[in-house]
Amino acid sequence: MEATTRDRIVRSAAKLFLTRSYNAVGIADLCAAADVRKGSFYHFFPSKQELTLAAVDAHWTEQRAAWAATLSAPRPALDRLRQLLIDTAASYRQARDRSGTLHGCVLANLALELSADDTLVRARLQEIFADQVALIGATLADAAAEDAIAPAIANPVTARAIVAQLEGMVMFAKIDNDPAPLDDLWAHTRLLLGLRPVLT
Repeated sequence: MEATTRDRIVRSAAKLFLTRSYNAVGIADLCAAADVRKGSFYHFFPSKQELTLAAVDAHWTEQRAAWAATLSAPRPALDRLRQLLIDTAASYRQARDRSGTLHGCVLANLALELSADDTLVRARLQEIFADQVALIGATLADAAAEDAIAPAIANPVTARAIVAQLEGMVMFAKIDNDPAPLDDLWAHTRLLLGLRPVLT
């Protein structure tokens, strides 16, 4: 029962931080969304910061499992990377279709909002984005081993550029409330990888 209550608080927090931003959400809002009393909230989380860290970890744990499954599939490396980008675009499109609003990436949203104010949350987000870069980097190394890209391209700088492009396109999609910019992820990634542009 306690695990269920804690999980409900964490899930509610992640949703509120995504749809309303961190600073717009108070403890009373979090309790109402999770249908718990303040006493129950503080039983699990001594502070809003502790809850934020838990919400960030829960979100990335779920997202990382999906990334890892796609990027480790028994397919050529570039096909795996392309599929990750297709799946990402589809997830944002589905979220927009459900709610009518494309809220962006909760990790990036928190990074932009809290990076100057909360060193603990910032440090955890740094670790998560570094993990994303490492996952992409391993896939690029596989692509180089398959002679699909030049070995010089398969490095952390390129991997980080791909993650940055992904987050940047999500930002544009959020601003436009339109997932269409995400349809260009693979075409732009090919350019970062030194591959020929996709002909339409």
